[in-house]
Amino acid sequence: MKSIHDILKLGDPRLYEVCEPVLKSDLPMVPEWTQQLHEAMEDIRRVYGFGRGIAAPQLGIMKRMFYLNLDRPYIILNPELKGLSEELFELWDDCMSFPNLLVKVKRHQSLTLEYLDENWEKQSWTVEGAISELIQHEYDHLDGVLCTMRAIDEKSFKWKG
Repeated sequence: MKSIHDILKLGDPRLYEVCEPVLKSDLPMVPEWTQQLHEAMEDIRRVYGFGRGIAAPQLGIMKRMFYLNLDRPYIILNPELKGLSEELFELWDDCMSFPNLLVKVKRHQSLTLEYLDENWEKQSWTVEGAISELIQHEYDHLDGVLCTMRAIDEKSFKWKG
């Protein structure tokens, strides 16, 4: 059972690594990885009251995969971001790897996410606003980029609580 204690914290060198693609031969592992991501996210929700998505590398699974739990669970394998809007918006971003810190960042207002689902079927999803921001945040994790690295300026940090 994965919990908040299994989530890699700010400063762990694995959070800054670029992840490897999920291979078709990895598919038998995807249900187990999904369960681990779900358990850790539910624990964050219980303790901190937030959490809509978590990236595999946050649990040390160095694969291009993230899990979203919105109106239903989404298992995102080998995502690609397309059609990023020129329009940006600012927000205070949070992250399970540093749950008490907020970081002001700019994100694209809309995008199209192309990915493989848990059945290795191609999917395309056009989103905007909060879901666009969430996808950009989780996608960044796969490239070893944290929202702290996207801060607007040196004053774009604050403690939650």
